[in-house]
Amino acid sequence: MSIFNFKGKKLKSILLNKYLIVLLVFTVFIVFFDEHNLIDRFRTYREIKSLEKEMKFYQDEIEQTKKKKNELKSNNENLEKFAREQYLLKKPNEDIFIIKEQ
Repeated sequence: MSIFNFKGKKLKSILLNKYLIVLLVFTVFIVFFDEHNLIDRFRTYREIKSLEKEMKFYQDEIEQTKKKKNELKSNNENLEKFAREQYLLKKPNEDIFIIKEQ
């Protein structure tokens, strides 16, 4: 019986330790109730990562568009090809057949 009584006193002294109680209260406050709690920080972190991926996508799109623009400005044949494909332009003596893929 003395072993259980000793463990009970030790457990009781640990649970009543004022530093442990303060640390526990502080941790609960930081995790759940603080203005910048850990839950909100995690959500913000995920949103930032999502926005960074989106930003990378748009930067790649801008680079591709710039390359295409330079290609069109540098060569009139490419410009004519682009106009024919995108705007269905044609020469006066040509017929255009549009084939739509489904």
